[in-house]
Amino acid sequence: QNGLCHYNQSEMLAKITGYVNVTSGNITAVKAAIYKHGPVAVSIDASHRTFSFYSNGIYYEPKCGESALDHAVLAVGYGVLQGETYWLIKNSWSTYWGNDGYILMAMKDNNCGVATEATYPIL
Repeated sequence: QNGLCHYNQSEMLAKITGYVNVTSGNITAVKAAIYKHGPVAVSIDASHRTFSFYSNGIYYEPKCGESALDHAVLAVGYGVLQGETYWLIKNSWSTYWGNDGYILMAMKDNNCGVATEATYPIL
């Protein structure tokens, strides 16, 4: 639908005053950004069928690149499952995709480039 976005400025909860690009490829820096600032916007390589049909477990795609990034998602957390570190990623493809709209992506080898282009807002 074309038109104007209407909002009531008195109901505005936050104002973005800038943004920070996290050091490219630095997993520790991305983890620190999530811990200190909350969700971080990241770009990933989502070009593989295995990503499209993900449903559970920690996703690791050996053919995934860390520089040919084609999809934006939100890194909302991180953890360890059975000794393997992962990112908790929220996708925009609805709650019918993945695990209620989320995916656990392996940190190993910066798989699919999660730590390559990470950005968070300054509020």
